[in-house]
Amino acid sequence: MVPSHEDPIRPDDPITLSITVDGEVITGLQGQSVAGVIMANDRLGFRQTAKRDRPRGVFCGIGVCFDCLVEVNGLRDVRACQRKAGDGDMVVTQGNSGPQDPELHGSELHEDVS
Repeated sequence: MVPSHEDPIRPDDPITLSITVDGEVITGLQGQSVAGVIMANDRLGFRQTAKRDRPRGVFCGIGVCFDCLVEVNGLRDVRACQRKAGDGDMVVTQGNSGPQDPELHGSELHEDVS
């Protein structure tokens, strides 16, 4: 068995980064998604639902469900689970508005389902 300090495929030491989420500076590791950085800092809710104002965060983790939508550096409707965090990113949670571009996100997401 190869000792861990001699392992040739051992990853490099992690590089830290900082992002700002709703005005709060939090830290993560280079290579993490925005969602990963946020969740690693004990925050699970990224937005509120429109109908019942319930918290939503990462559900599927593969960019299908839209529950982790945030604004990153002024760009709305970014799936936090799919976006790699960058040092200095400015992240704003989107409240209960949901996706705004029906062509990008599917017009069925804007229908009022009773």
